[in-house]
Amino acid sequence: MRYYVETDGRVYLVRREEGLDLPTAVELPFPITEVAPLATDIPVMFATPQLSRFPREWPSKDDLASIAGVTPLVRAAVHASMPRVVMEGLCVQSGKILLVNASRGLTKGMWSLPGGFLRYGETPADGLVREVREELHVNAMITELIDAQAKIGVESRLHWVMFFYRITIDGTPDPDPDEIAEARFFPLAQAPELVHGSLMRAVVAELQ
Repeated sequence: MRYYVETDGRVYLVRREEGLDLPTAVELPFPITEVAPLATDIPVMFATPQLSRFPREWPSKDDLASIAGVTPLVRAAVHASMPRVVMEGLCVQSGKILLVNASRGLTKGMWSLPGGFLRYGETPADGLVREVREELHVNAMITELIDAQAKIGVESRLHWVMFFYRITIDGTPDPDPDEIAEARFFPLAQAPELVHGSLMRAVVAELQ
């Protein structure tokens, strides 16, 4: 097991023949608190250090992509530690909620809320409007922010930050088959049993 130890944007690394690398447990000169495993091919645990001062001598996380002599495992761990921000739309009409069944990606073949990944430079609200337009060929109007939650995926091992907005749409969904296999309104009482993921399920259940 290797350890990705980060605090205040600084990362603790050790020097090996192949370059700056992640330490093993015996190479840690300070106590740590384990947080969660990262989505890397080689087992890596994200951890926070117990220090008495700010470690100015540690390299910045933002610099590790360009520092010469950093091992591929370090770069993979930095990438895996970055939060993935997604937006989800809750469109309720006459006691029914709009769900989509993805034709590709992490939610392929599963019922979920319309939405997707935040694009660089977007606000979450703008990102959701774009995603609904791309997926369903309708314009979405956001009426309120319902909730914002975070989790570490059990299977993906990624850190997800999720924004849930109540929305209305201006027409009948016309799914883009490259992204969405089917879009359908389901009774609110049935929806929590259909959607994947505990956070999404809990938010949908609260609408009843």
